[in-house]
Amino acid sequence: MSTGSGADSAPAPATHDSPSATEPRSSMFSSLRIRNYRLFFLGQVVSNTGTWMQRIAQDWLVLSLTGSSAAVGFTTALQFLPMLLFGLYGGVLVDRLPKRPTLLTTQTAMGVTGLALAFLTLSGHVEVWHVYVAAFAVGLATVVDNPARQSFVAEMVGPGQLQNAVSLNSANFQSARLVGPAVAGLLITGVGTGWAFLLNGLSFVAPVAGLLLMRSRELTQVERTPRGKGQLREGLRYVAGRPELIWPIVLVGFIGTFGFNFPVWLSAYADDVFHEGAGGYSLLNTLMAVGSVAGALLAARRGTARLRVLIGAAVAFGVLEVLAALAPSYWMFALLMVPIGIFGLTVNVTANTAVQMGTDPAMRGRVMALFMMVFMGGTPLGAPVVGWITDAYGPRVGFAMGGAVAAAAAITVGLALARVGGLRLSVGWHRGHPRVCFVPRERELARAV
Repeated sequence: MSTGSGADSAPAPATHDSPSATEPRSSMFSSLRIRNYRLFFLGQVVSNTGTWMQRIAQDWLVLSLTGSSAAVGFTTALQFLPMLLFGLYGGVLVDRLPKRPTLLTTQTAMGVTGLALAFLTLSGHVEVWHVYVAAFAVGLATVVDNPARQSFVAEMVGPGQLQNAVSLNSANFQSARLVGPAVAGLLITGVGTGWAFLLNGLSFVAPVAGLLLMRSRELTQVERTPRGKGQLREGLRYVAGRPELIWPIVLVGFIGTFGFNFPVWLSAYADDVFHEGAGGYSLLNTLMAVGSVAGALLAARRGTARLRVLIGAAVAFGVLEVLAALAPSYWMFALLMVPIGIFGLTVNVTANTAVQMGTDPAMRGRVMALFMMVFMGGTPLGAPVVGWITDAYGPRVGFAMGGAVAAAAAITVGLALARVGGLRLSVGWHRGHPRVCFVPRERELARAV
């Protein structure tokens, strides 16, 4: 697919500034040698920082207006509800539309939403329903923006650099959490939440400029899907018939619904459990970002997305959430945010890469829309429930419940994948230590004979 004219649409030679399917992974940052991806990456650095600033300011504004963790959960639910309702249709549109013009539209729409919320807040007229409307509007844009961005990465870098680029995208997004929450905390305590919304709206100038500066001839050619009947059902059948796609999607669905409700939990811990205020809330998000960046960079070094890494990271993520729920002090709780960030991001990157690399390019928009719908769209179902549990039984019970569900889902999906792959669980001793692993069934049968 190309967004340029006929002269612009000829495939580019494989140089350091253009994607190559056979180019080796020479370093952790090898995909940044591609000019189009560099522009995309730098624009997202700025925009993602603004996005995290708005997330912190939005959660804190709702909490200050209502005093309710359930209201924070409801706001989060509204932002992700459109993905749950319309996510699959967004994927169908993305497979039909040119990716770059689509992203120009969605990024501009999200910037305008941030500026509108800034105006209401700075003028002193903001009410909680304004925040609800803004969150829902961002969610509507995300329905198309998320699968378009996910699919566009493959067009910028080609299949040879996809694993690296997906990992660096996640590192980019999570690195913004190192700056965004800290700046948001300073702005909230210093001049108010409205300035965080304003800076977020202005931050979308960077990705829009990056998209406009890209060279169309250096994008990998992907044939767009023509309009036709039954394309939504076709995408669902495509995923359902491939265990290597459906089970990772099921796993991230459970983890996204019950294990990633951090806006609800961290605001409640900072405000109600440890009484640390906005600064303490920002620090928790920042420490989790440190772990997330580390997890993303480790993923960038790996050559393949292994499902056993996905399952192991998901189990560790759930167990660590349960341990954090029981932490007796703020600093112990805060330090546990780092490994939680590492394993949570490893789950996200590994599942995302495995699904993208296992999908035909013509189906990628629909498959990634399903992936994002399940991962992000499950939040409208989980966030109000988790918020209610947090309000009714306390943040510790809500956090522990989310971790337990994540760990149980990981174990269940791991066993299902092992069964599909003809493996079975083997428990024994190796060099004086207990060893638990999966081995081919044939090997166990040979030993029995």
